[in-house]
Formats: sequence, C-alpha cells, structure tokens
Amino acid sequence: MKKTGIVILTIALIAVICGSFYVVNDKSKRANQKEKVLTEVQRITTKDLDKNYPQTPREVVKLYNRIVKCYYGMQYSDEELDALTDQALKLFDDELAANNPKDTYKQSVTADAQSYKDQGVTLAQTGVCDSNDVKYVTDNGSKIAYVKASYFMKEGSSYSKTYQEYVLRQDKQGCWRILTFYKIAADSDTETE
Repeated sequence: MKKTGIVILTIALIAVICGSFYVVNDKSKRANQKEKVLTEVQRITTKDLDKNYPQTPREVVKLYNRIVKCYYGMQYSDEELDALTDQALKLFDDELAANNPKDTYKQSVTADAQSYKDQGVTLAQTGVCDSNDVKYVTDNGSKIAYVKASYFMKEGSSYSKTYQEYVLRQDKQGCWRILTFYKIAADSDTETE
C-alpha cells in the first residue's frame, strides 16, 4: 500500500512538472509569434517614447529614419499614418513642432510619399554617421548636436544617394530633439553606416 501511494505521488508530481513546463513553453512560443507578426510600422507606432526615448542624437535620427522609411516604402492605414506622424512629432523640438502642426505635417508627408510613388522612387536604405562623427556645440546655453544621414534612393534601375544634416537640441529633460534638417553636399566626412 505504501509503495502504491509513493508511485502514485511520484506520477502525479511528474505530471505536474510536465504540465507546468508545457504551459510556460507554450506561452513563450505564443509571445514570440506575436512579436514576429508585428510590421515595422507597428513596431514604431507601439514604441512608448515617453518611457523609452532614444538616448543619443544619433539614435533619435536613426528612429526618425525608420519612420521616414515607413512613410515612403511601406503600406499603412490612415490610423497608422496618424500614429507614425505622432511618433515623428515627439522627436521634434518644440520650435520645429510649432512650425509643423500635425495636420500640415501629415499632408506634407502624404503628398511627398505619393510623389515618390508616382515617380517610381523608393527609399532603399538609410544611414547615420558614426557616434564619433556627431558634432556637439553649445549655443546660447543650449546643447546642440549635428548628425549627418544618408539616403539611398532607387528610381527604376538607377540609384542615387543624398545627404542631410540634422540639428538636434537637448531639452530640459535631457532628451535630444530634432530642431531642423537640411540637404547637404557629399564630402569625405559624409560617409554614413
């Protein structure tokens, strides 16, 4: 009788351990599958910038470039476009955001994206300069950073590369925000990864 009780208890214990392992493993697989299903647009729009804001000027420009790549090369709904523009505006300095209200910015992005599509132009790749190439200055008490970025465009069977310089200003919370950006000529210092 004692042996039978021990055997039953051992079998029950093994069953509980196996069942627990199965449940934990199954939840982990479902979580991984859910993560894999997200598109780049969804990964960007679900990113909580209030809690996980990019730490460096370079990271801010890299995230903005991911948004730009979505604008000009991915399929998205109107709601997703709203969310993308919201994320982009969170990266903007107050001064730049004031000059680009959400509706105006969204219309501009939509028109530019349609123009690219009509011309058959796609944004094949973006790049941002190395961390060592970011230039930091102080202007009127504000910390400013200059970050160079490159854009590799494909039009039909031809390719072209353009460069932009982003000017970022550190806000009172220590976050780097895009103050302005403009097209620049290529030079030996412009190579980006």
